[in-house]
Amino acid sequence: MHEPVFTIEGLTKVYRTGEVEVHALRGVDLEIDEGEFLVLLGPSGSGKSTLLNILGGLDQATAGRVRFRGGDLTGLDERRLTLYRRENVGFVFQFYNLVPSLTARENVSLVTEISTDPMRPEEALEMVGLGARMDHFPAQLSGGEQQRVAIARAIAKRPEVMFCDEPTGALDSKTGVRVLEALVSVNRDIGTTTAVITHNVAIGDIAHRVVHFADGRVARVDVNETRRPASEISW
Repeated sequence: MHEPVFTIEGLTKVYRTGEVEVHALRGVDLEIDEGEFLVLLGPSGSGKSTLLNILGGLDQATAGRVRFRGGDLTGLDERRLTLYRRENVGFVFQFYNLVPSLTARENVSLVTEISTDPMRPEEALEMVGLGARMDHFPAQLSGGEQQRVAIARAIAKRPEVMFCDEPTGALDSKTGVRVLEALVSVNRDIGTTTAVITHNVAIGDIAHRVVHFADGRVARVDVNETRRPASEISW
């Protein structure tokens, strides 16, 4: 491992709805290393998604600091955050957010057309095992195939980091394993620093480290001395 990609210090997030304050993060300290595959585990409402949204430039902290490659992410204005998201970050969500009227190849092209150093869409789709399905529309693809198109779209701009929020949440175990295999191969072959949110404990076995969240805090961090291949995971 090299220098941390992210250094997170005292990160706090409070949402206010009327008179009610919701403390989503309560002083999180964490480092994420170059090329690491990290799994964030914890129940709903424990702060996992809030943390990734702040790291991904989709939300801003109430207090604390996030440094990305030594630069302060916390203080960026909206224009710079947009550039940061476009140039540095790939996102994969539980729901695939594909454009139904576009083929797999065209969905990936949406990203490559605005990127500075993109892969060819065909190359990204090959990486996730969909070389034979490039000209199919989302309705012609299974849920797992659609999620792998979403991963191809995220990696096609060669992001430095990839954030995945419940990427197998809508999938059965067998299909989810194919998606996990695609994420692991991207992390291994391109070196993309990858963080995956899940409430599924079994998925933690494929990570370098597992960060356990509870009540807006990091409860503990486990290091996997040996990682299990995704093909051996089931739930």
